[in-house]
Amino acid sequence: MDSQGHNIQYPSKEIIKPIFGKPNYEFILLWILNNNEFCTWGDLKEKIKHSTLSIYLKRLKERGYIKKSEFNRYIITSKGKDRYYELSEAREKKRKLSYPPMAIRRRRNYYHWILWMVYNNNYCIWSDFLERPLAINQSSLSKSLNSLIDNGFMKKEEKEYRITALGKSEYSNMLRLYDLDRQSLLEEEGKRIKDITKRTINFFKKYRIKDEDIRFRFLNNKLKLPYEKVKSTLDDEEDYDKVLLYFSINHPDQFPKYISPEDFSKKYDIILAKLNFMILRIVEENIFPIKFFKLEVDDNKYYYLQANEKLVRILNAIVEEHITKFSYLNNLYEETPDETSPLTMESTVTSILDEICDTLFDNGLRGSLKNFLPIYINYLAYIIEKERKLVGTTDKLEGLIWHEVQIKFTELINVSYPLEAKEVNRTIQEIDKAIEVNPNNPDLYYSKSKIIIDFGEYDEVLYILDSMLTTFPEEERNIQIKRAYILKEMKDIEAGLDIIEDLIQKYPEDKDLLNYKAIWLQYLNREDESLVVIQKLIKIDPNNATYHDTYGEILMFFGKHEQAVNEFLKTLEINSDNWYVYQTYIKLGICYKELESFNLAIEYLQKGIESIEESTADQETKTKWITMANLFISEIEQLQAEF
Repeated sequence: MDSQGHNIQYPSKEIIKPIFGKPNYEFILLWILNNNEFCTWGDLKEKIKHSTLSIYLKRLKERGYIKKSEFNRYIITSKGKDRYYELSEAREKKRKLSYPPMAIRRRRNYYHWILWMVYNNNYCIWSDFLERPLAINQSSLSKSLNSLIDNGFMKKEEKEYRITALGKSEYSNMLRLYDLDRQSLLEEEGKRIKDITKRTINFFKKYRIKDEDIRFRFLNNKLKLPYEKVKSTLDDEEDYDKVLLYFSINHPDQFPKYISPEDFSKKYDIILAKLNFMILRIVEENIFPIKFFKLEVDDNKYYYLQANEKLVRILNAIVEEHITKFSYLNNLYEETPDETSPLTMESTVTSILDEICDTLFDNGLRGSLKNFLPIYINYLAYIIEKERKLVGTTDKLEGLIWHEVQIKFTELINVSYPLEAKEVNRTIQEIDKAIEVNPNNPDLYYSKSKIIIDFGEYDEVLYILDSMLTTFPEEERNIQIKRAYILKEMKDIEAGLDIIEDLIQKYPEDKDLLNYKAIWLQYLNREDESLVVIQKLIKIDPNNATYHDTYGEILMFFGKHEQAVNEFLKTLEINSDNWYVYQTYIKLGICYKELESFNLAIEYLQKGIESIEESTADQETKTKWITMANLFISEIEQLQAEF
């Protein structure tokens, strides 16, 4: 029995101190946590020395195998249990490895062989690649492994090679290069679905989710909205699952059933600020390529739909039919001046409402749908005009219909949304007119690209920036940096780094470019290189607050919070009037929270919130940082209340 009064079970001596080989600390920790309700630091330190324990606890938390349920209480997660059973089986029998299909092995691309292996097996060791059927020679193996690790596609820990989130994306791209049969492709996707479904079953059991519609929507969300996208801001995958559950419950099919964020946070044990922050990021900031629509029912009561789900696809068909009817008949009556069309945009909306209420949607949502439809119709008009290629007669006809709808429908919409579809085309048209009058003003092109970026039209932005390089060669540096950022958003970070490297060659006196290089190396998880670049830059210019702030961010990103604090404090010491000072305060608060200095954490988080209004940053950025700060304050206050 330990000092806190609970009995702790420990594994046998042969596991903790094996006769041959080194102890497997990952297995030891998972064994202890799997066989006890919870453990404290002191419990674990009984069997593992301080420095080793610190390293492995951090590693297991990052992988999602364990978490802190409360202050100084460690528990195993469902993912951790799966890993524990896997390690247990591996102790009893030799691992069975999956190998690449012949379609991939035939090309003898070792880089692809290894990527396939680490994706399809939980981990690989050096000898796995040397043995048949692969039998890669040691020189080629070393070169390929180092390349994959340098590119951030794979990592090596305790002689085990594992794929990273970035590597999973590269793996998907790699499969497209091979002529794999339909069955092989389905098997690859099936493995991913099986893995997610297995973890989802445990989640449903834990939170007693029995409604089949909610289960289906949750699984659909889980498969299409990968956790890796939000991992940097939400370090607990179970909390992310709860956010997806919130969307799955608050769907129009559930009307009039509804659960508010406040009630949901209490029932499912998630911090309210964290829930609200993720709703903001997914719905308003569109961090995923799948758009969410929301139906407002009363004040602050929302139901959510995905743009590509069955309900919305049926709604699309109904809306398109009514809009086509409106367009055709109005054109007909324009040719007969003595007659007036009975159809108006208002009557068209009413007709759509009559058809979708009580069939697609509960009639109780009629008022909400009446407000939603004008926005949705204009969104459709924008999407169709942007995406339709106008090749055939049908496409051209449809394009013309929706072009006319955009012009006639704007007057019907009175709801103000920041840069919604109803505003986008009008704003772009105004900028295009301004460009015609003043084609030598680069700011107009930057403004246009900023609007298009907000809608995720990255290819079009690259086209604008490429054309600007010809028109404004003197703007090359700024244009290329913007291209690098767009490529980052498109997940082609390496290409962005190449651009920055080229700029450094052309403008060797521009120290800020080294700052960008350090940041891009951080994006690629190349920790050592990133730190070398930023340290070199600070040595060149030790009194530049921005460089110290970047240094702090990089250290913070790689979990070195104590060192990051020193750099953020140095930033404030050099210049506490920078426009981004509120961000430095908030980052300081987050670091202190991670170091469990809760009073200092709250102090700096509140300082950040207080100084935000003095900043010249745009309101959207300010809102995001305020939400983030409040999230951490709420989390700290909850921890303090429990002790």
